[in-house]
Amino acid sequence: MNQSFTFLDTRAREAAAEADKATLSNVKERALRSAATWRTMADKALKIEEDRARADAERLARRAEEAIQEQLHMQMAAEMPVASAWQTTG
Repeated sequence: MNQSFTFLDTRAREAAAEADKATLSNVKERALRSAATWRTMADKALKIEEDRARADAERLARRAEEAIQEQLHMQMAAEMPVASAWQTTG
């Protein structure tokens, strides 16, 4: 299951709010543990999303550079004089 940062962050905030409202210590402790766990998962999800976005941007930039290099190569090849086997040297 792909859990987004937003979903995980919301769960962390809800658990923290539950801990704030709790009057029984065991309920408060459980909610705090839950909030910490959700927060850890949210932070990891955010890092993954950021890493994926960075990798996508790098991949896109690399592909653009490769396309430019290929275009230059094709342009240079088209501008080169073609040596013909039928030409005679005199």
